[in-house]
Amino acid sequence: MNLVLENTLKMNGNDKNDIGIVVIRGNSVVMIEAQNPCQREKKLKS
Repeated sequence: MNLVLENTLKMNGNDKNDIGIVVIRGNSVVMIEAQNPCQREKKLKS
């Protein structure tokens, strides 16, 4: 299973760089752990 991350930020010290959508291949994932509670944004129907 692949992971798709939206609104991704690359953080390096105090610098933040918005890199958008990131796709991670499933066989590269070893462990998943939520560091902070995740909230899903409500999307409006078109």
